[in-house]
Amino acid sequence: MWSWLSWLPSCLACSNRACEAGINFLSVLQKSIMLEYRIDRLREIMHREDVDAIIFFNPVNLLYFCGFTGTDGVLLVTREQSYFLTDSRYVAQAEAQVSAGHKRQYSQKVEGVIETLTECTVKRVGFEADFVTVSLHQKLLKQASSFDLVPLDAPLGMIRQVKDDVEIRCLEKAAQLNKQAFDAVIPLIKPGISEREIALELECFLRRAGGEEKAFDLIVASGDRGALPHGVASDKKIESGDLVTIDFGTRYQRYHSDETVTVAVGDVSNELRAIYDVVLQAHDLALAALIPSVKASEIDAVARQYIEKKGYGKYFGHGLGHGVGLEIHEAPTVSPRSEAFLTTGMVFTIEPGIYVPGVGGVRIEDTVVMTVDGYRCLTQIPKSYRQVA
Repeated sequence: MWSWLSWLPSCLACSNRACEAGINFLSVLQKSIMLEYRIDRLREIMHREDVDAIIFFNPVNLLYFCGFTGTDGVLLVTREQSYFLTDSRYVAQAEAQVSAGHKRQYSQKVEGVIETLTECTVKRVGFEADFVTVSLHQKLLKQASSFDLVPLDAPLGMIRQVKDDVEIRCLEKAAQLNKQAFDAVIPLIKPGISEREIALELECFLRRAGGEEKAFDLIVASGDRGALPHGVASDKKIESGDLVTIDFGTRYQRYHSDETVTVAVGDVSNELRAIYDVVLQAHDLALAALIPSVKASEIDAVARQYIEKKGYGKYFGHGLGHGVGLEIHEAPTVSPRSEAFLTTGMVFTIEPGIYVPGVGGVRIEDTVVMTVDGYRCLTQIPKSYRQVA
């Protein structure tokens, strides 16, 4: 089937400046074709899940499917039509951005949604099960006399988990900002500086370099705090002999970067160095096992079994990775329970870790994109053992 994907790559190659502009450089026609292609894929999901319409409230999905960057609106897609609804604050913005066929203003969100659904004479309506609150769900149910609400979660995630060339270029640019920021901040990592100061320097550099905002609360965990997988930066001072785990990222054109580096400050103990080597080898083995259509759980097993073999299995408690895109955590998951198969265009992290209470920890993380013959690493900071100060 022909799609915009067949010709857009040539447009992307037109100039470095255009490529760095992400989705913003697309012409109105190109953007319209891209969003239409996404809606077509959505309608395939609707047919498979036997629903007549899907309603979206999540701003991330509004951006992905119709181009709206505001914070309040509703997208309704039926098998034949699409409708975008918003309040008076966003009418002008919707007119400029939204590609949906029909645009409407509401004074009360739920009433506006119900009225439009009733007009469409639909019977089964899918919704974002992982986003709609209990309160909103109850309000919809109370007024939904002519149709049934069908929770959808995984089927919707399946669409966004495969990235197109525009998305991948935005993700790669975000990863480049990570590398630039880390190179600028690494000379500052020495005894006496606090974890919070390191996080602040990274965030400031990322903003100055073009990042829209930090991807999440930056993790800087040193010494025995390295045993905290989500050790958000504290006032603890870096000491000689510490391993320092830094998990950070930014957002570019609304697409995220995610990368973790662990560095040694001075000479560390033999135990910490051994832990680092185990995590690095697990990371490298997992990357080497990435072949097209491999099951995500098998990649998790490669890293997990190696860590278990080295005696640290009980200290690796989280999944090996997660998807990255418009959200910092999205499909696919790379974990023992994942049913996903890793196919071309999927972007996700590989991030094994060992966390030993009272001793410290190591995590090493790269973000990769699956290709037709394997994978390509989007993040660029070297992960070999590094000693500073």
